[in-house]
Amino acid sequence: MGYALNFNLIWRHFDKLWGGLLLSLELAVISIAIGVVIGLVLAVWYVSAGRVVRAVIAAYVEFIRNVPLILLVYLVFYGLPTVVDLAYSAPTSFVLTLSVYSGAYLVEVFRSGLEAVPRGQLDAGKAIGLTPWQRLLHVRLPTMLRITLPALSNTFISLFKDTSIASVISVPELTFGAQWINFNTFRIVEVYLVTTAMYLVTGYIMLFGLRLVERRFRAAR
Repeated sequence: MGYALNFNLIWRHFDKLWGGLLLSLELAVISIAIGVVIGLVLAVWYVSAGRVVRAVIAAYVEFIRNVPLILLVYLVFYGLPTVVDLAYSAPTSFVLTLSVYSGAYLVEVFRSGLEAVPRGQLDAGKAIGLTPWQRLLHVRLPTMLRITLPALSNTFISLFKDTSIASVISVPELTFGAQWINFNTFRIVEVYLVTTAMYLVTGYIMLFGLRLVERRFRAAR
């Protein structure tokens, strides 16, 4: 006798999936917000500082980009508190990890965007008497944002999917909710079909919204 699909038990525990989806979105939004600050500050520092600072920032970026995210999650949640006297919850630990992780990728995104600003715009700002800080604030950053917005959108969607890794430290996000239902109902196919659909629909909604923002910025140029 073949496997018969039965979604009744999944709908009975759907609150686990819905609550997990909302938490996944919250983790992604907080992490990308902190990651943007990290990436932007380090990118500006990188393009304006000397070799030593550039080497330190480059080392951070290369380390994060070449270490699996799940290993970083384990290091921050299990390893760091044993070395330093720290105590934090699993969600806080994961947000810290994902923020540092996204910040490393955004350093490169913002750095390339800053270096892609046309030299003529900077010279024009200098010609009208803008200080270096004013040129950065009113010329380089707005232009850089328009250039990097597609990459920033892709990073956010990728981070939303990466929140599934939080399940390994028992953060009750969407994948953890799916695992809980699977463990308690043994409806493997049904729960992961529904979870996949939730990731897909949410991802496409975010993509649609971010593309509208991109078109709005292009129209404002």
